[in-house]
Amino acid sequence: MIGPLARPNLTPASNTVKGPGRTRGAGAQLIEPIKKTRIAEEVADRIRMLILDGTFPPGRPLPSERLLRERFAVSRGSIRDALRMLELIGLLETRHGQGTFPRELTVDRLVAPLASVMTYRHDLRDELLDVRRMFEPAVARAAAARASDEDFADLQRILDTQRRKLKTGGSTIVEDTAFHAALARSTRNRVIVSIMAILNDLLVESRALALKQKGRPERSIEGHEAVVAALRCRDAEAAARAMSRHIDQIADLQTHSSAHTADPAKK
Repeated sequence: MIGPLARPNLTPASNTVKGPGRTRGAGAQLIEPIKKTRIAEEVADRIRMLILDGTFPPGRPLPSERLLRERFAVSRGSIRDALRMLELIGLLETRHGQGTFPRELTVDRLVAPLASVMTYRHDLRDELLDVRRMFEPAVARAAAARASDEDFADLQRILDTQRRKLKTGGSTIVEDTAFHAALARSTRNRVIVSIMAILNDLLVESRALALKQKGRPERSIEGHEAVVAALRCRDAEAAARAMSRHIDQIADLQTHSSAHTADPAKK
């Protein structure tokens, strides 16, 4: 049963009016203009939670706008605004003549809009590198303690294929991505695996461009081999340092490439 949205209590906590030197209490915070957009946002958040917990499953239309309005005790406009918000972020789709349906939640569906934005936002690419600097050395550190013989075999197979493709002039983007995914799996942490999958999806286009740079594929393999060497020694700090150096090298190459693109005279 969907209950109505909670309404704030407008009764002041005290009849005493506080002076200007005193801290504002909860009552003072309540007596402020109410933003109508908050209602739509709260409705959207409630519907999102109902989608996530399976109350509104994919393949089955949402209740009608009229029923949602009655259940949430809000205006029809707020319901429409909430549905529009959820449709914009890819959680809902409208099928003509059938209704509004929750969409299957997949990494691709969540990541694709952000990846598209990052194609044109170079500042976001730089910030993504910052995320990698924070996250991936910690992944390597954990992998050093948890990787199994099977994990080492997977990583070595990826490196061997990467080397072989490099010698024949083939693209190594698949192996570059697979290496980081395999490293994440070796931590035995499903959240890390999911986060790495998101990062890998966001990096597909930038990797494809970067690996075309002169010397970049060789640097990538050398970075991966240094990480694996530290993992085999079970040296967590050395593995983290190797990963940090690997990402720093990528950043340096990316900066160098951007500088040449910005200044045609350097080409």
